[in-house]
Amino acid sequence: MFLDPLYMIVMAIGAVLSFGAQAWVKAAFAKWSQVPTGRGMTGRDVAQAILDAEGIRGVRIEQVGGMLSDHYDPRGKVLRLSPDVYGGRTVASAGIAAHEVGHALQDAHGFLPMRFRQVMVPVANLGTQAGIWLVILGAVIGWSGLSTLGVLLFGGFVLFTIVTLPVELDASWRARKVLETHRLLDGQELSGVTRILTAAAATYLAAATTAVLQLIYWAYRAGLIGGRRD
Repeated sequence: MFLDPLYMIVMAIGAVLSFGAQAWVKAAFAKWSQVPTGRGMTGRDVAQAILDAEGIRGVRIEQVGGMLSDHYDPRGKVLRLSPDVYGGRTVASAGIAAHEVGHALQDAHGFLPMRFRQVMVPVANLGTQAGIWLVILGAVIGWSGLSTLGVLLFGGFVLFTIVTLPVELDASWRARKVLETHRLLDGQELSGVTRILTAAAATYLAAATTAVLQLIYWAYRAGLIGGRRD
């Protein structure tokens, strides 16, 4: 199946979307990481200022290794920022830190799509680890029910990537709004943040599009679309 021309086309489209989005993010980050914030605040300072201004308590801010490895852990109530963001005094570090704080705000306010995404994590992991292999095994042994189960499991992963879109977009919207409301950045700096967050959103859109294309392909291979395959 992996040598199927149709499969290779699907994967090629996914690769182009993914690499293009990643290149966009890196270019935006590289540009705005050279522009210092007017107030000289680090990413950590920005994150803490937003939490304080919004009255959010009990969220720790930690530094974590890696590049653009920033994330919010809702289970431990921990905001983890990469070194360039944690200590950076640039528009890029401020924007990324604010975005991750946006997830902390979602958590504090009970944002339903975020809660749903958290519930979907085990299903998504199972779908990526077992779904495709069940489709292949079902095709090999001629058991259509097994292939159908594999498609359904992989569909859980696809649903996770789709739900991720509004979660990430909302976090970016909250980030820009709070930066503007509390005047942590000026107009030009906010423009830079918007460009960085737009580029970041493209990565999630690329991932969701690729996942949907893969789901359609595996559903086709399982005979759920276009008739049964031999």
